[in-house]
Amino acid sequence: MDRFPHAANVDFHSPLDLSKAAAAVLDAEGRVSGWGSSAQRLLGHSPEEVLGQPAARLLSAAPGQRLSTLCKLCKGHGPRGTVLDLCRRDGRTLRAAVTFSPLAHRGAAATVVVAADLDTQRGWEAQLAMLQGLATESAVGLTIFDTDMRVVWGNVSTDLELAGIAQYIGRPAADLFPEGEFISRHHPPDEDQIMEHVLTTGEPIMGMHYRGRAPADPVREHVWSCSYHRLVDARGELLGVFEESLDITDRYRAQERLSLLVRAGKRIGASLDVRRTAAELADVAVPQLADEVLVDLPPAVIEGRQPPTGSAPGHSLLRMHGRTPEEFRTSPVSYPPSSPQARSLATSRPVVHADPCGAPDGTGAAGSRCCLFVPLLTRNAVLGLATFLRSSNPDRFGPEEQTLAVELAERAAVGIDNARRYTSQHAAALVLQRSLLPRHLPEQSAVDVAYRYLPADSRVGVGGDWFDLIPLSGARVGLTVGDVVGRGVHAAATMGRLRATVRTLALLDLDPAELLTRLDALVAQDSDSDADGGLGDETLGVTCLYAIYDPVGGRCVWASAGHPPPIVADASGSVALSALAPGPPLGLGGLPYENVELSLAGGSVVAFFTDGVVEDRHTDIDSGIDRLAHVLTWQRCPLEELCDRALTARPPGPQTDDATLLLVRTRRLGDDRVADLELPPDPAMVARARTGTERQLADWGLSDLSFSAALVVSELVTNSIRYASGPVMLRLIRDRCLLCEVSDNAHTAPHLRRARRDDEGGRGLFLVAQMSQRWGTRYTASGKTIWAELAIP
Repeated sequence: MDRFPHAANVDFHSPLDLSKAAAAVLDAEGRVSGWGSSAQRLLGHSPEEVLGQPAARLLSAAPGQRLSTLCKLCKGHGPRGTVLDLCRRDGRTLRAAVTFSPLAHRGAAATVVVAADLDTQRGWEAQLAMLQGLATESAVGLTIFDTDMRVVWGNVSTDLELAGIAQYIGRPAADLFPEGEFISRHHPPDEDQIMEHVLTTGEPIMGMHYRGRAPADPVREHVWSCSYHRLVDARGELLGVFEESLDITDRYRAQERLSLLVRAGKRIGASLDVRRTAAELADVAVPQLADEVLVDLPPAVIEGRQPPTGSAPGHSLLRMHGRTPEEFRTSPVSYPPSSPQARSLATSRPVVHADPCGAPDGTGAAGSRCCLFVPLLTRNAVLGLATFLRSSNPDRFGPEEQTLAVELAERAAVGIDNARRYTSQHAAALVLQRSLLPRHLPEQSAVDVAYRYLPADSRVGVGGDWFDLIPLSGARVGLTVGDVVGRGVHAAATMGRLRATVRTLALLDLDPAELLTRLDALVAQDSDSDADGGLGDETLGVTCLYAIYDPVGGRCVWASAGHPPPIVADASGSVALSALAPGPPLGLGGLPYENVELSLAGGSVVAFFTDGVVEDRHTDIDSGIDRLAHVLTWQRCPLEELCDRALTARPPGPQTDDATLLLVRTRRLGDDRVADLELPPDPAMVARARTGTERQLADWGLSDLSFSAALVVSELVTNSIRYASGPVMLRLIRDRCLLCEVSDNAHTAPHLRRARRDDEGGRGLFLVAQMSQRWGTRYTASGKTIWAELAIP
């Protein structure tokens, strides 16, 4: 027999109840005079077998002991209960709980005996003890409501919670917690609706979370877990609703703190922005921990600099308050030395302040507030102060909440410090970028220029791509585009070195193939020297394209070191990719670099680009080149508009490589701005060169330069006739300055020197250097050209 029946078969009647127990009647002599069917079911004896027989025969004991025990129980003056071993008909012994009740009927003595299985009786007693414990000792609150949702009964726990359940008997359920609310979202929010649902459907509702203030404790807010069940009597008639509630305030708040920390780990410090990190702290902490959060930081921290050290606790700070960057506000604030804020900063510990905190520190109008001040600490440095304010909730910040606030402040401090460091590094990276890339391209007459530079690492703002425009002698211009493997500050530093090297080599008037050859040797040398230190990765596989455009004849020469060739859109609108065969990337060596020469008409558009413009993870480089070529079909549009169209045509989404685009529209210098004169190698031709120069300058309206230009031309022509063997070519170009060029077939370069008093020569180039703003020599396939630039007044 089960000691505890299944829940569906629970019967709270006592097993010794006459409706259930085995019953028999004994006469005055202890014989069985009545034997019910329930007794037959319990022991198995039929009435015929036991009626008139001594009852002592049913006891499992010695014969003498049986009779004395039976007589003692039957002669009592009131009901007596005991435990006896009874003999069953099958020979087994049943340990039973037995009650003897003496009766007097018309002067005849008799005894009613009621018996039940001892285990069943004790199981019932345990159930009864359980019910009594629930009603008097359990922490679970039990309340019964009738069908009109009025209070009928409540246990002792409920009595304590409601400050006397008696005063609520017969009152509606809404009167128990008039200001409470259900915070579960899966059921009706009103308690009357919940109980109506249970009464109507019979479906129990379990685990509803209810938040409110109990009448016995109106100061502290509690959270209960509530369940509702329908009550039906034995006949199936509806009695009402049974509510069980358990105060889970501590557990609920612990779960809230845990979820708050999880949210903080995901939200706080992910933006690498000081102001946004402060807003993230406020957004996470409000309203679960506080009604408002203020963050006070020194201006140095906001600007990315080191926090001040050795300052007094009341030094000026900037207060940031708001839950989103859009509503974020900043205002100056300072703390008196005796303020709780200053004490928190001085001791690096949280401070709870229950007095009104509006007036002393500018938080607003004074009122009933509770403030918790927590210093923002990181790496043993104080970055600022976080203030947690409560006004709608009068509860003070308890130890657990202070620990939670400190944890949130630590996370915010780490995020603010990381943002500060990032701001500092970002500012340094921007300075590096501005110093390495051309901020303003120099003025020149050869081409119109537009460019775009988009680093893949948009947060840092620098990468490994570079471009440049370099004015050269003879109104020519050098154009270069390059790409360093990788991105970020290291790639940018490598890019800056290479760009400076290209500019230096370009000013030597080297042709593109020769320039790339020398640059390749320098890169290979740097890679070998940096290999031991592990710094050579950025210098491996660098690509570069260098071109020289001469506006006098429209001649363009370019060479490539592993870089994509340019795209040319001529004045007629046709677009084609240059037939340039790229050489190996810089630093790898092996194959030579070759020049490609092309004649460009005035108004042609040439696109120099890095692979970030035409290649991404979704499309190949050929598709990107076709896309850029299609944009260049609108070559008559302004170059700035073409740049925007080219970058807008790229696929959307994050870019994995830096993108640099340099567009140039070529110009041609007309015949009215260029004069050529061929001279035979005869010293008498010097006068002719001087006279021709004066005449040409008069035609150009530059007679003020006649003396200086004639002197420079005569000295240059004299040197060429003296040291060269073939004809001498004189060229004058009227550009932003006056250009004088003398070409011959000699490959020896003149050198500037200081002549002594007794020297007959050596003063010519010195005079040229004094009369011109720049001069130099460049080599050609047939010889050399000495040039000089004279400023036009």
